[in-house]
Amino acid sequence: MLTFEGQKIQGSQNIVAKLSSLPFQQCQHSITTVDCQPSGPAGGMLVFVSGNLQLAGEQHALKFSQMFHLMPTPQGTFYVLNDIFRLNYA
Repeated sequence: MLTFEGQKIQGSQNIVAKLSSLPFQQCQHSITTVDCQPSGPAGGMLVFVSGNLQLAGEQHALKFSQMFHLMPTPQGTFYVLNDIFRLNYA
């Protein structure tokens, strides 16, 4: 599930559709902090990221926060179980 600015989107096709519909084509990320914690006995991981987004044609960067809940696969990789994204206006 993706929560994007309070809107809950579930399912990989719906998430791709949401991200593809955003009103910009280019965005640069500048990561300020990354915090990680283990999540449960299954080997999951919580990742919290904060930083700045610079949209093409915009003078000022936007601050953002994002949380990922990563879960392991039998192949030794991870998939995103949950993702929460927020712009920080204050």
